[in-house]
Amino acid sequence: MEVDSQKQLQRKQSTYLSLDENFGIQREVYRGQQYSQIYFARLHMMRTLLYSLVPNWKSHLPGVVVALHGKETTAGDFFVEDILEAGLPPQIERPLKSREDKYVVFVSGLSIGSSSSNPLQFQLLVDHITGHLGDEEEQGLAAEIVYLVIAGNSVDISHRLLNGQNLTSKDQSRLSEPIKELDILLTQIAASLPLDIMPGSSDPANFSLPQQPLNRCLFPGSATYNTFRSCTNPHCFELDSIRFLGTSGQNIDDLTKYSEAEDKLDFLERTLKWRHLAPTAPNTLGCYPFTDRDPFLIDSCPHVYFVGNQEKYETRLLKGLEGQLVRLICIPRFCETGVAVVLNMRNLECHTITFGTQLSS
Repeated sequence: MEVDSQKQLQRKQSTYLSLDENFGIQREVYRGQQYSQIYFARLHMMRTLLYSLVPNWKSHLPGVVVALHGKETTAGDFFVEDILEAGLPPQIERPLKSREDKYVVFVSGLSIGSSSSNPLQFQLLVDHITGHLGDEEEQGLAAEIVYLVIAGNSVDISHRLLNGQNLTSKDQSRLSEPIKELDILLTQIAASLPLDIMPGSSDPANFSLPQQPLNRCLFPGSATYNTFRSCTNPHCFELDSIRFLGTSGQNIDDLTKYSEAEDKLDFLERTLKWRHLAPTAPNTLGCYPFTDRDPFLIDSCPHVYFVGNQEKYETRLLKGLEGQLVRLICIPRFCETGVAVVLNMRNLECHTITFGTQLSS
């Protein structure tokens, strides 16, 4: 890590393990199967578990696998006495608390190329996490940032240009300019610390979940660094044996079509207790027609569960009946709020950093 002060600061490191292989579709073969077949796979994989659960009434919606406990009435109807849901999955034990602080930065909704995007705002974020802003103390804090996660919607490409017609040279330039600008900024980050970039609904990736990694040819500059990783959406990985699970927000936004909650964190909590990331897929949320497995099932409880592209920052520490401890995070759109979320891996505490470009009068 390079800084302008005379004192050389060594950036901290962490051990990274990708767990995205479950979301890959490269080995899948499409044989004309129907999208509804994923429901069979979901039921088949959850059946054994639901037999052993204690009753607990919760808010449910189509696609959630539950067991109904009751009895048949004299009229031949089934009277439901209890609804059994999966509950939080088992969690791998967290490593012993480290005495040193290590931070992971989350950002989403950069929307480079949109009318609300501010290049200077993102450049301030880049300069901060790479240690080129502030005094020696601030640069020391920047050296404790071990990872950056970009959770979807990094660019915004005009749909008017994607109408199937031949593009003029001017339109071709407008189409590629946001991606080029993103690559320039990511190259600065990748030269300093590791980063993961996830696709979102506005990015040049497949529409249906799980979204596959953005093609590395889009990033000729940043892809030359081994610190740059293009990942799937959903995205699962481990840092120093702490498990992270997150999406770019489509799964949570789709739940609002069916149910209500006090805040988006309630939806995050429900999906964990249902043990399913995207229960509304493929009904109103597009997904690949898997036949023999459902990659959205959550078989291991993460320590950190995040979703991107939300209206505002929210966080909560969720405690399970079997000792599970999960940090829930809603990451706001950076282009609208200028907010990045910072997580301390030592104690799972969270705070935000806000970047603004307004000049005081």
